[in-house]
Amino acid sequence: MRRLLTRSRASGSFKTLQWLSIFFMTCASVGQSFATSTEARIRDAGQLRVCIWPEYYGVTYRNPHTRALSGIDIDLSHALAADLGVDLVYVDSSFVTLVDDLLADRCEIGMFAIGAIAQRANLLTFSNSYMQSGMYAITTKGQRQIRGWSDIDRSGVVVGVQAGSFMEPVMRDTLMQASIVVVRPPMNREKELLAGRIDVFITDYPNGRRVLDRNDSIRLIAPDTQRDVLPYAYALKPGDQDWLLRINQFVDDIKRDGRLERAAQRHGMAPMIVK
Repeated sequence: MRRLLTRSRASGSFKTLQWLSIFFMTCASVGQSFATSTEARIRDAGQLRVCIWPEYYGVTYRNPHTRALSGIDIDLSHALAADLGVDLVYVDSSFVTLVDDLLADRCEIGMFAIGAIAQRANLLTFSNSYMQSGMYAITTKGQRQIRGWSDIDRSGVVVGVQAGSFMEPVMRDTLMQASIVVVRPPMNREKELLAGRIDVFITDYPNGRRVLDRNDSIRLIAPDTQRDVLPYAYALKPGDQDWLLRINQFVDDIKRDGRLERAAQRHGMAPMIVK
């Protein structure tokens, strides 16, 4: 009887160990599957969905006449899709909607020179940086009140910032006397400036180039010292470490093999790249 009981207990212990082993192996398998789920889904679907802001000059810009897309991240998104061996699908987004677009799985990655500001970093995962930019002010040549950067923060001056851009929180924290207008689509800062509803707007290098290239009545003002240089990166939905590692590998590859520099030279973004 004792022998039978001992065998029964031993058999029960063995079965328990078997079940525990199967349980932990299953958990590990599920964890591994989850970690690689984004890239696996991309390969299974045969397409990479990339969120872009189609009004970002030199980065992800859609020509309003031809509807053709151009810019450094248009070139580099094609390069990423080619590296993955899949087709490329663009999803229109913006700095305001990017978090929702990624968290709702409307795209697998945001590729439009996204500033890694704290508000976004709390909600998204960022790749290693590949570009960076400071801030510039754009005003009209006829604007007499603002001659230099120190003239911006004065009573009566109306400063425009793009909704969702990194300039918005910086200007809110920096300006003490000037008033701020947050410009939201479909309005844009250049139109607001030319209409006289703002006196100046704060932008980054790509948008500064766009405005200067398009309008002879515009002038650019750089700060005496660039203190708020922000790294630009690619944005991902949190929770997939393998997908982040794959994108970081891509960023390292384009820096090393020259694709980043060539794309930057092609679209006038060379001063921004991080090597």
